Amino acid sequence: MNVASFAPLAVVLPFLGAALAFVLIRKPRAQRRVSLATLTLTLGLEVWVLASVWTVGPIAVHLGGWAPPFGIVMVADQFSSLLLVISSAVSLAVLAYASGQGAADGEQGGPLSVFHPTYLILVAGVSNAFLAGDLFNLYVGFEILLTASYVLMTLGGTGSRVRAGITYVVVSVVSSLLFLIAIGMVYGATGTVTLADLAVKIGELDSGTQDLLHVLLLVAFGIKAAVFPLSFWLPDSYPTAPAPVTAVFAGLLTKVGVYAIIRTETLLFPSDKFNAVLLVVALLTMIVGILGALAQTDIKRMLSFTLVSHIGYMIFGVALSSVLGLAATIFYVIHHITIQTSLFMVTGLVERRGGTSSIMRLGGLAKLSPILAVLYFIPAMNLAGIPPFSGFLGKLGLLQAGVADGSPMAYAVVIGGVVASLLTLLVMARVWNRVFWRSTADAENPDPVLLATAPDSSGQPSMSALRTSKHVDATEGRFSGENEIPILPKMMVYSTMGLVVLGLAMSIFAGPLFELSQDAATSMLARTPYIEAVLGEGAGTP
Repeated sequence: MNVASFAPLAVVLPFLGAALAFVLIRKPRAQRRVSLATLTLTLGLEVWVLASVWTVGPIAVHLGGWAPPFGIVMVADQFSSLLLVISSAVSLAVLAYASGQGAADGEQGGPLSVFHPTYLILVAGVSNAFLAGDLFNLYVGFEILLTASYVLMTLGGTGSRVRAGITYVVVSVVSSLLFLIAIGMVYGATGTVTLADLAVKIGELDSGTQDLLHVLLLVAFGIKAAVFPLSFWLPDSYPTAPAPVTAVFAGLLTKVGVYAIIRTETLLFPSDKFNAVLLVVALLTMIVGILGALAQTDIKRMLSFTLVSHIGYMIFGVALSSVLGLAATIFYVIHHITIQTSLFMVTGLVERRGGTSSIMRLGGLAKLSPILAVLYFIPAMNLAGIPPFSGFLGKLGLLQAGVADGSPMAYAVVIGGVVASLLTLLVMARVWNRVFWRSTADAENPDPVLLATAPDSSGQPSMSALRTSKHVDATEGRFSGENEIPILPKMMVYSTMGLVVLGLAMSIFAGPLFELSQDAATSMLARTPYIEAVLGEGAGTP
């Protein structure tokens, strides 16, 4: 039996870990150990599966022994396996970050006890979506991760989180309803929802029916991926959640929507009929997102808008329908998952150290916490696309693919991509100048936590703010006792550092990673390896 046949364990293991974590609900330390061990084991399995898939090609696992298209099938190919590995690596880093925060804050019960099992269920949903070989199982994966995300977003039950959660729930329900309607229509038109079978049968439908199904799926996945104009919900939802939750949401949830778009565009609708529309959507997503970021004064909201903007780059590569464009998109998805997550983790540390995430109220952190300045600077420059980081290489690949396409709209998106990249650099530099570079004295209405660590006229940390701020809740990045200077928990710092190093590794090993992306893109555009893995040899031959 091929190693890739064990791919469904990427879904099963987090579910088992969630069940055990729930049993240990009154033992936070044991919960943390179980959760970390579960994700570490899952990551090891996925690396093993990735190595196998790259050797033998796509592998289909028919659950229950039912032959397609009647049973549930899970498919591990190069693209899905690569996303499984990077998503679990990022999820493990965020879990370590959250565990460090929970241990430092000394939370007992309440949000912490619910967090670990819910978080593992979220990971299981993401993995299920990546492995789904049929539309309905993809829908189930979405619903699993969305149900878990509802709980995680509203942890603590504050007014702002509940309001953001309501918006998130309403938008997600609408998206899921559209997806479910599309699934029903697809089944009614073809008699199947298995992706490989649909790849053969959907081309036999008349063009009007194909277009209707295509548009329904694009809109449903576009909401989940937060493409313009369907991205209005994201900047108001993500920043209100706890720091670890915001980090994993930013890294993974929208990428599941992007994955679904890539999979359906390459496998089900390989024609270029809607490419012009996608190019327009990509351009608007890039520009509107980054203009929104320029208008923000809160780091988390600013990063949320940059997240929307950079989804546009991924849609751009999909719309080009070329090996180079798709390979650059795959590379950029992997890069962005890592970098965007690490930036939100750094923001959580900034909020803890300075008491706020408002750039107007922060200053001097480069002197107060040099390691925090480094942890911000590296992924910030990577996101902005500064050479020789992976962000630059991914964008360069996309721009080259756009120039190779040669159409006027592709050139327009190339220009828009360059502009959006320069504006991203401006946004990142603005945060650096205000939060890290300027002195604390220049901050407007600084938080007492920041003042407590700022040097006075003698060069020593001022303790006056501490005396007026004792017993403030530590979960808000402050301190709980008199004469205590806030110290960043080591586990939070180390997990953030690990993800920043992973981003650097992508830059160092960009050549091999891009080759893997090209192999995945070639296989997906060929379609035959995927179809034959599910339906048998010869099924993918016209």
